[in-house]
Amino acid sequence: MRRLARVSLLCLGCAVCSLLYGLSQLALSLEQEPSGGGGRERQAREPATPGAGRQAGSAGRGAAGSGRYDYMKTHPSEKMHLAVVACGERLEETVTMLRSAIIFSIKPLHFHIFAEDQLHESFKDILEEFPYEGKVNYTIYPITFPSESAAEWKKLFKPCASQRLFLPLILKNVDSLLYVDTDILFLRPVDDIWSFLGKFNSTQIAAMAPEHEEPRIGWYNRFARHPYYGVTGINSGVMLMNMTRIRRKYFKNDMTPVRLQWGEILMPLLKKYKLNITWGDQDLLNIMFFHNPESLYVFPCQWNYRPDHCIYGSNCKAAEEEGIFILHGNRGVYHDDKQPTFRAVYEAIKNYSFGDDLVHSLLQPLERELQKTTHTYCGRVYKVFIKQLTKSVRDLYARRSKGR
Repeated sequence: MRRLARVSLLCLGCAVCSLLYGLSQLALSLEQEPSGGGGRERQAREPATPGAGRQAGSAGRGAAGSGRYDYMKTHPSEKMHLAVVACGERLEETVTMLRSAIIFSIKPLHFHIFAEDQLHESFKDILEEFPYEGKVNYTIYPITFPSESAAEWKKLFKPCASQRLFLPLILKNVDSLLYVDTDILFLRPVDDIWSFLGKFNSTQIAAMAPEHEEPRIGWYNRFARHPYYGVTGINSGVMLMNMTRIRRKYFKNDMTPVRLQWGEILMPLLKKYKLNITWGDQDLLNIMFFHNPESLYVFPCQWNYRPDHCIYGSNCKAAEEEGIFILHGNRGVYHDDKQPTFRAVYEAIKNYSFGDDLVHSLLQPLERELQKTTHTYCGRVYKVFIKQLTKSVRDLYARRSKGR
């Protein structure tokens, strides 16, 4: 009887100890739950490179349509990478493009400048004078092509133009990158086009704008002797890339039933189509995305606004409604008098001094010059050239005021 009582007492003691231990663990988990959730949130918001683009794509799909700075808000410490290729007489044009990127951008920028050797010192001298305020870094690279085919790539379309095709293979530690031609001008923060990375679905690896809005004046749909993307093709002057995905993808093609990776497909494409292409590397990209349309995100024409959007009459409806976001002065229009609206914007940004009042030193002089261009088709819609720029200036001053 006494033995039974001792056993019962021992069981009761074990039960009490188990109950106390369970209560203590419950209290501990409740106490730690907020910090644990915060830790998961920090991990999701600050992904390690490589892989940031993939996580950003998932985040973008979950928050589609929630605002212009979705990607910036979910990746507050992320650095934006911008690449450009400069050869020949492109120094001034490239520097003006970089100035436009700096003026309005919010997150830190890293410029990857690929240039001919004789331009390196000039770039360094100019960039060292920029008032970075700690938000801009740069790296200057030589022009580099695969040694066994360098001569062919160098003479494709324009000198050095095809360098952009090799950026995913050269910048192996960069997860995502915005490539732009030298004749690009940013009229709103780079952050905004960077945010498209967060809108990629699981199959998309790059984003570009259509080559034309109006098929009746399209080049690819009327003259191309090779496959091209969509109805009117795509323009590669502004190209946003998730380079981690590009490096990992196996591309469908019309040369072999076997899918090929980026580094494997470039030379076979050139060999097959070199007698049929006119616009060099842009044509090769069109061929590639013709066979892999699920891999491309297409953004509206106001993100790559060119003379073709107004010289035959205005045909970029998005720009008419919201203004031009990124201006692309191809065909040398910044440097002649054929399209004075484009030249006026270029000259205004080139001549602006960092630190000067943007309203009195940039907007007002520019609007006066644009009003002189109304005799041209593009000048008739000159307000689209200044509409977004005015908003960008207003937003910049609002951010500065809020930060005080």
